[in-house]
Amino acid sequence: MAFSLKDLGKVLGGKKGVEGEALPSQTKMTPAEEAWDLAKTVFIAVGIALILRIIIFQPFNIPSGSMKPTLLVGDFLVVSKPAYGYSRASLVYPFTRLPIEGRIFSGEPERGDVVVFKNRKDGNKDYIKRVIGLPGDEIRVIGGRLHINGSPVQKDYIGMVTVECDRRMAEIPSYRETMDNGVTYIVQECDGDDGRLDNVGPYLVPTGHYFMMGDNRDQSQDSRTPQVGHVPIDDLVGRADRLFFSVDGSKTKIWEIWKWPFAIRYGRILDPIE
Repeated sequence: MAFSLKDLGKVLGGKKGVEGEALPSQTKMTPAEEAWDLAKTVFIAVGIALILRIIIFQPFNIPSGSMKPTLLVGDFLVVSKPAYGYSRASLVYPFTRLPIEGRIFSGEPERGDVVVFKNRKDGNKDYIKRVIGLPGDEIRVIGGRLHINGSPVQKDYIGMVTVECDRRMAEIPSYRETMDNGVTYIVQECDGDDGRLDNVGPYLVPTGHYFMMGDNRDQSQDSRTPQVGHVPIDDLVGRADRLFFSVDGSKTKIWEIWKWPFAIRYGRILDPIE
């Protein structure tokens, strides 16, 4: 029996057919079936995105300068949720308002971590600050110098920098703080060592709570103020780990598309947050 190349193509190609031969016809979907198929695809995609956002990571953007110079307005970052476990704060709105207490798979923040948390005193808004005080710590600021449990945190003068303070450009001092666990970061002082938050405390951090401060020390609403206070562990969303994008909005308007490439801070993309 003769066996042609065409027959070989059928064997190897299966249902795909061979060149010059029509594929088997498929039943055409009705408009209703196409709409349902599209709806299922969108539903699955949204479901996967929500699961990833609730369980693994969540994107955030920085709208204010309270964490300068570590974080800038226009930074976009990824927050790791498994770092501290899961609570009501790990959910997405409106589920963050459910009366759920406690935390599962709980991990504890380390001093110096940059974290996102829900501020119940400000409409459950997302805040981002640095962990300064752990449960049981005594926090005090004396003449702009941070003290933890009676010991001053190492603070080294770096130099003067020109930055925006109270919507005006000013030359201010910047410092490098180094904690006893080796975490180091830069802080800036718009009011030098004479700001309204430069002589405050002592604050005793309750069990199950944390004391937060912004790196822009004189322009940060944080645990030194009654608008924030001590932050319960159940209100932690996660640890800020890495930037994934950054744009300087002062250099362009949303409709000025031709300026967008020049507003991107390329040097900050994928930078770790320290």
